[in-house]
Amino acid sequence: MILLLAPLIILLPFFSAAFIGLAGFISPNFRQQEKLIGGIATLAVFIPFLLLCAIFAGFEGNKLTFEILSWMKTGNLNLAFSYQLDQLSILMGLIVTGIGALIHFYSIGYMHHDPGYYKFFTYLNLFIFAMLNLVLGDNLVVTFLGWEGVGACSYFLIGYWYQDMEKAMAAQKAFIANRIGDFAFLVATFIVYNQLGTVKYSEITLSGESAFWVGLLIFIAATGKSAQIPLYVWLPDAMAGPTPVSALIHAATMVTSGIYLIARLSPGVYMQPGAESVLVFIAVIGALTALLAALIAIAQNDIKKVLAYSTVSQLGFMFIALGAGAFSTAIFHVMTHAFFKACLFLGSGSVIHAMEHSHSVKDPQDIRTMGGLLKYMPQTGWTFIISTLAIAGFPLTSGFFSKDEILGKTFAAAHYSGWYYFVWVIGVITAFMTAFYMTRLTYLTFGGNKRYPADAHVHESSPIMTVPLLILGFLAAVGGFLGLPEVIAHGHYNWVSHHWLNYAVKNQELHASVTTEWILILLSIIVGLAGMYLAYSIYKKYDLAGDEKIKAFFGKFYKVLENKFYVDEFYEAIIVKPFVLISQFGVMPFDKWVVDGAVNGSGFVTTVLANVLRRLQTGIVQTYAIIMVIGAIITLAYLIL
Repeated sequence: MILLLAPLIILLPFFSAAFIGLAGFISPNFRQQEKLIGGIATLAVFIPFLLLCAIFAGFEGNKLTFEILSWMKTGNLNLAFSYQLDQLSILMGLIVTGIGALIHFYSIGYMHHDPGYYKFFTYLNLFIFAMLNLVLGDNLVVTFLGWEGVGACSYFLIGYWYQDMEKAMAAQKAFIANRIGDFAFLVATFIVYNQLGTVKYSEITLSGESAFWVGLLIFIAATGKSAQIPLYVWLPDAMAGPTPVSALIHAATMVTSGIYLIARLSPGVYMQPGAESVLVFIAVIGALTALLAALIAIAQNDIKKVLAYSTVSQLGFMFIALGAGAFSTAIFHVMTHAFFKACLFLGSGSVIHAMEHSHSVKDPQDIRTMGGLLKYMPQTGWTFIISTLAIAGFPLTSGFFSKDEILGKTFAAAHYSGWYYFVWVIGVITAFMTAFYMTRLTYLTFGGNKRYPADAHVHESSPIMTVPLLILGFLAAVGGFLGLPEVIAHGHYNWVSHHWLNYAVKNQELHASVTTEWILILLSIIVGLAGMYLAYSIYKKYDLAGDEKIKAFFGKFYKVLENKFYVDEFYEAIIVKPFVLISQFGVMPFDKWVVDGAVNGSGFVTTVLANVLRRLQTGIVQTYAIIMVIGAIITLAYLIL
């Protein structure tokens, strides 16, 4: 019975988006019904979540499939909108719809009185529809359509306030950066079909050069969606969208697409002979991305920008796990990250909402204008603190278990390549820095002295915004118990990262001795606590002046961190400006004089010939007869000679 309702998981968000969009376009009165619009949109995501929960509860381990529409049949290519429900897709679907429903609910309050309210929820529902196609599709083509769909919806949502040119430019930047990766996805799909004559995941098995190139191309695609070096630059700018959009994109959906796709292809591509060097490359890029983003986050003062770079850094950890061949561990961190990062972003939105409504704070996102907010926003503050503890790796929180497992698996992977020792060291350093900059962010926002005007009447957000925070804060605290370390679980209570997901993904054999595992766990605890203690002790003593101590420590390098390693400026100088110049002085003149010239010239020639030939149309029969005779003579002469 539940399987018969499975198509609703895909279709409900789509029909909801279509209804809200069309009704809002046609009826001005409907646009004013905020609670109705928000309620329909939220239910369209929450009901699929309940259906997935029911499927999960009754799931017996055998993959379930269903088809909504047959699309294309040509030769041996048979494409359909067909979907699969296995351990990986069910877990990803639960994350997408569960976190997505909470963000929809939160948005009802956050977007209150926005003039484009109905359009916002239309875009949110479309985003969820595209993301569900991505994670539930049983072949590369359906996944690619979802992949492109979330890219298009992210463009609409990031540039939602498009009247502000900075926000419109951020949307364009995200769109273009993702197109680079999308091209690699297409090429990989073509290679798979050329080699195997199929694009269904269950039928994909490659080896040798094919596994290498497909694995590399899929990783390049993932660097776009999942924001890794060199295509990560769009993600921090995506903060231009409304805060619920930041939570949706950064926590549970779009940025995890690349991790999901690599995990999905692990049995047929990444764990096949020929892809070993690709895995090492993935791990190294993930480590460098994690470190780079963590360094930048230390010197940022915009609350959402700090969280954005922390997302890039945490995605780097996920790629470290993928590169180590610990695909289920990467998905485990996807899940825990969805809990604490959604809470952090929605918490930041609650803070920004309060600061904006005070009407006396110049920049409501600058943590230097905050301080002491825990007293006035206890629910937002405590859930933010819990999520900070989770991302920092505080013992027994969700982030502690998943991040510790990543570092442990990476250390064990050194059995295959010495590069993994380098990756592990970078991971440990980054874990320390994560604990430091997140504690700094939290203390300067909720602790210390008030740094905003006395007439700013800051207060807690409404329950419609704080209830999702309480749910996510609880999950950030206890969600890690779904994947206890093997040394503790002993084969039990570890369904996420081992005994459940392993039926859908294929992991590399990674084992360390019991003593080594306990040492690594202890090291993770020390690293996380040390980072938190250092930041707390500095900012507790010096408050905002603690930043001067950090500047003194880094010296001139701090300016580099403030300016994000000048990567955007480098891309502007090396890529953007040359292309603009080529367009201005090469492409545009060629288009104007050659392309348009050829079109306009053919029109001009046609007009001239028409003016000449029309004179022959006299209406006199004798003239036509003479022309026919002349034509016949010319034809005969040609044939004879």
